[in-house]
Amino acid sequence: MRDEELARAVRWREDGRHEEARDLLLELSGRHPDDVEVAYQTAWVHDVLGLESEAVPYYEKALAGPGLSDRLGAFTGLGSTYRVLGRVDESLATFERGLAEFPDDPGLRTFMAMALYNAGRARAAVSTLLTVVAQSDQVGRYRRAVEYYAENLDETI
Repeated sequence: MRDEELARAVRWREDGRHEEARDLLLELSGRHPDDVEVAYQTAWVHDVLGLESEAVPYYEKALAGPGLSDRLGAFTGLGSTYRVLGRVDESLATFERGLAEFPDDPGLRTFMAMALYNAGRARAAVSTLLTVVAQSDQVGRYRRAVEYYAENLDETI
């Protein structure tokens, strides 16, 4: 029963039926308070609805327990949510935890760059973004130069 209801709630969220998904996920959270998958999906739907403050405890619960299938998504979601709420130090700490588990993830690094910018660390933010760009296929023959300037951003002639 739990699996079917969780799948239905996810479908509803994906289909834009956010309020219905939220209602079902809150009900599931009440019945399965230690279920990390339910917590994660409950956090996500709150984020989609712009209810970031309400999403936080669900993200935290999802990351605290074992067995979450999308830890990367939970780190990205929680870090981003903290940033939007102006909790930049917690955002950066969350991204650092996520990067300890997923060191090469470009999405996580990109969201961290936004938090670095909000923390007043523009140089670190740009450097992080340049590193992400350098690791993409889009930079082509300029990869080495972009990698170099990611570390030496202030260098000029």
